[in-house]
Amino acid sequence: MTHPKHTDTHAHRRHPRRDASGHGPEHHRDGDGTVRAAGCLLWRRSPADGSLELCLVHRPKYDDWSHPKGKLKRGEKWLAAALREVAEETGHTCAPGTELPTLRYLANGRPKEVRYWAAEATGGNFAPSDEVDRVLWLSPAAARARLTQPRDRALVHALLDALHLT
Repeated sequence: MTHPKHTDTHAHRRHPRRDASGHGPEHHRDGDGTVRAAGCLLWRRSPADGSLELCLVHRPKYDDWSHPKGKLKRGEKWLAAALREVAEETGHTCAPGTELPTLRYLANGRPKEVRYWAAEATGGNFAPSDEVDRVLWLSPAAARARLTQPRDRALVHALLDALHLT
């Protein structure tokens, strides 16, 4: 069950006034038009057996599975944005660790740069929203298989390296 206040907050965030480039005024783009975003590979030890699990989010707008991430707000620091997005999309707090490889790609014809961190879940509970309607905690192999974008799969290996599990 979604709380009305939670939904209203997210609805406002998803439908801001947009400029000519299609981006809201609160999102940060570089002078070259690159969209800046940040996220985390959120992980935990399974409550059942202690094995490593990664959190993936399902975005109904795109019908995809990805790592929690989102655009920087104007003036926001990269890591702060990553932690905010984890909290907004998964309902979890986390302890950030090693920075992982940065992904650069075209999104809707515009250059996009996404910085990621390894982050251990420290608490929280998921509440579905219009932006993210499901989360899954999966083994690294299952997470790689479930991720929609191939570029996101290499980050799983980078996380395992960062955690010294390869």
